[in-house]
Amino acid sequence: MDNQLKSNGKGVSWRHSVWIFFKAQISAQFASFVDFLVTILLVRLFDVYYVYATLAGAIYGGIVNCVINYKWTFKSKGKKTHIAVKFIIVWICSIWLNTWGTYTLTESLARIPWVRDTLSQYFGDFFIIPKVIVAVIVALFWNYNMQRLFVYRNIDIRNLFKRN
Repeated sequence: MDNQLKSNGKGVSWRHSVWIFFKAQISAQFASFVDFLVTILLVRLFDVYYVYATLAGAIYGGIVNCVINYKWTFKSKGKKTHIAVKFIIVWICSIWLNTWGTYTLTESLARIPWVRDTLSQYFGDFFIIPKVIVAVIVALFWNYNMQRLFVYRNIDIRNLFKRN
């Protein structure tokens, strides 16, 4: 039993759990690449305000993450509509956490002159550093856990709201 973890009454090896986590991180990295690419292009090429660009990047990155996780990471067998509804619920929270987290951290750090000036010397767009910090925190503590425990589990969302 020391090699096994209990999950839904079925034994799942710790290696399998680590492999799923590893695949989820690869998916998250690819989605983050799309997110950052869209964000930076919107800011640099189209002079879009960084908060709106962060929101747009999170939307495109989320779409990429959902598709990869559905087909490759979690290999879900659940109904696509149920998974889509659950993903959208988690995704909206993720977008909110990323957008407002980036805004709050950027604006807070911008009020500290030596931090703002130091980071601005090395990075043309100061908000990128707070965006990276927030993205890592949200990915590890919110996205992965909610997708693993809620989105891609074979649970019908209608059953969550039924009273026993």
